[in-house]
Amino acid sequence: MIVPAEAAEIGLRGALSDHKTADEVGILLYRGCQSAMVHGLTDMLMTASDFSAARGGRTLRLSHWSPDEAGRFSRSFDTDPGADGSADIIVAPGRLTGPITTEEAGPFAHWLKVQHRRGAVLASNCGGAFLLAETGLLRSRSVTTHWMFADLLQARFPDINVEPGKIVIDDGDIITAGGLMAWTDLGMRLIDRLLGPSIMIETSRFFLVDASGREQRHYGGFAPRLSHGDEVILKLQHWLQAKGARAVGVADMAREAGLEERTFLRRFKAATGMKPTEYAQCVRMEKARELLQFTKRTVDQIAWSVGYEDAAAFRRVFGRLVGLSPGEYRRRFAADREETVAAA
Repeated sequence: MIVPAEAAEIGLRGALSDHKTADEVGILLYRGCQSAMVHGLTDMLMTASDFSAARGGRTLRLSHWSPDEAGRFSRSFDTDPGADGSADIIVAPGRLTGPITTEEAGPFAHWLKVQHRRGAVLASNCGGAFLLAETGLLRSRSVTTHWMFADLLQARFPDINVEPGKIVIDDGDIITAGGLMAWTDLGMRLIDRLLGPSIMIETSRFFLVDASGREQRHYGGFAPRLSHGDEVILKLQHWLQAKGARAVGVADMAREAGLEERTFLRRFKAATGMKPTEYAQCVRMEKARELLQFTKRTVDQIAWSVGYEDAAAFRRVFGRLVGLSPGEYRRRFAADREETVAAA
């Protein structure tokens, strides 16, 4: 059975194959958008197009879109300026200074909705997900963004499902990519979709980019909510951080906060968005990441250091939250890999 996302992709490919010789990927420009992503993705897709053309395959048209003073959107860059038509895929980049505001997003969101209505696939990278969310098209969808912006995106748009652990979520007519450099993963997905897996693999080798297998949670850190305004819970969070959350149960936390346990559970979840046990687990795993990166302790020693008497249980929890085993994490991210890898 073909699900809606698959149908959208099949419909896109079929329509493009029937009527066009070059598929157009447009990148939306706005004030402060990440220039490295704009130019890097342009270079990557143009190179893939050249690889495909050399083998007699389809090519890509690359364009940059921006509004003029009257608010009319047009191409400010175009690899095929004489051609007609509109972009088939439109990518909204993020920006280094943080997500776009609702006020700034207004005209861009309206234009994106119009393009989506006429059949364009919408994509985003990093904070560009906020632009797509302003269109209202992400309701009830699973999306990703930079892990540092995940809580803000969820708070501003509670009707979408934010999954910050994912690098790319492809929902057919909507594609979202995670952190600042996730545009490389987005590029691979677009190349695979438009030009096929062989060209995607060739391009990944040329750019020295991992074509598959990454998850954002491998790279992200624990970023707790601290600006919630509940001073009692904030004080407890600082206490947990100082203790490293070792051997701390709900009763211990409620007692430290000076609250009855049921009241504590309700206030903690409301302030942090997490259960106390989940929060304490994340604090412990963040400490474990640090020890794996910067010390030569064995995994068993690190498990004990963060409060786990059972190293096997520590490995299971670490793998579930981080997406890698402790040994794999150390091999990828140790500060001095040659000296520390033996301790994995």
